[in-house]
Amino acid sequence: MQVIVCEEPGRLAFKEQEKPEIKEGYAQIRIRRIGICGTDLHAFEGTQPYFSYPRVLGHELSGELVETGGAAGFQKGDAVTFIPYFNCGSCIACRSGKPNCCAKINVCGVHIDGGMAEYLNVPTYSLVRGEGLSYDELALVEPLAIGAHGVRRADVKPGEYVLVIGAGPIGLGIMEFARIAGGRVIAMDLNAARLKFCSDKLKVDHTINVSTENANERLAAITQGDMPTVVIDATGSLNAINTGFNYMAHGARYVLVGLQKGEIKVSHPEFHKREATLMSSRNATREDFEHVIASIKNGLVQPGNYITHSVRFDEVIDNFESWLDPANAVIKAMIEV
Repeated sequence: MQVIVCEEPGRLAFKEQEKPEIKEGYAQIRIRRIGICGTDLHAFEGTQPYFSYPRVLGHELSGELVETGGAAGFQKGDAVTFIPYFNCGSCIACRSGKPNCCAKINVCGVHIDGGMAEYLNVPTYSLVRGEGLSYDELALVEPLAIGAHGVRRADVKPGEYVLVIGAGPIGLGIMEFARIAGGRVIAMDLNAARLKFCSDKLKVDHTINVSTENANERLAAITQGDMPTVVIDATGSLNAINTGFNYMAHGARYVLVGLQKGEIKVSHPEFHKREATLMSSRNATREDFEHVIASIKNGLVQPGNYITHSVRFDEVIDNFESWLDPANAVIKAMIEV
């Protein structure tokens, strides 16, 4: 079978590999769709933490189940996706119901080879039923689940002002699920086209372009001087993360969904006087995947809004680098296998 390997930063290559053998406790998926996310793009750039080369990328996946591995309730031919964060089941995080941050986690396409391939074996416990969704929709469940998990971590309440910094694919998902939770969403970015997308497609309440507007003044005006009680970063930019502390209301929660390699700096007195809460949000859980699928089925989320670019598997290498260029206005690139 063919796979696409990121051999080093800036270089992808087609390789021939043997179709994986079935192992006990594993199911096999014939991959049909591969979504491209920030993790893949950052790996290509060489800026992704937790990463080594060479690596087969890809974890936003859907496909046809060709071997069930004995998974209960599944049949050959089912359309499926899966939870790509493979956990040990025995560490303190797993025992506490947080397999998404397992101490020995193997994320498909990051720590181990992923799904830019024709076939992929996954643990049977990771399978997620398709519930009638299309392959395109199922490949979007994982990135949307990242957003749903961040909103759940923030414990968004109806009527709260929720500032989402970063209007990339993950930020857009955060906005969707903050809205579903009843939050009054404020989108912040420096890309005018992305902010227009937030207004036009996601019906976001307020947008702020930090390249042309005074963010603090706009936030104060929108919130009647209170500032947002929830701030969620989805940029992975150290500067944006550090600046985000300035946007918090007293008593606010700040959730870091975006990830970068540097050290966070914060004024302790400013943080302390707010009795603020800082937390990270890593990956997602089955509860989040199920919430996303139900939201799509109930029409609360429109997956078609997200896919802006589609290519065949044999066209990936020629197009991949272009997806990094903001001028191409990529929201989500989808690969058909």
